[in-house]
Amino acid sequence: MSTFTPVGVCAKQIDFSVKDGIVQKIVFHSGCPGNLQGVSRLAEGRPVEEVISRLKGIQCGDKGTSCPDQLARALEANK
Repeated sequence: MSTFTPVGVCAKQIDFSVKDGIVQKIVFHSGCPGNLQGVSRLAEGRPVEEVISRLKGIQCGDKGTSCPDQLARALEANK
């Protein structure tokens, strides 16, 4: 399991695992539980590149980022 510390969002940590280019498990710590559980379930089982392309650049208000965007950044940093 890899760990990423997001910046500029409510979530304080993202734990995730990738095997053979497929996202296996995602756990957000803090943040909006229902939304982040939904994002996690939708991303799990999908190719890393697909998750990155779908989530990168999503904004939350005027923060300039979002929890899904931070997940994309975490996956990019892990490649």
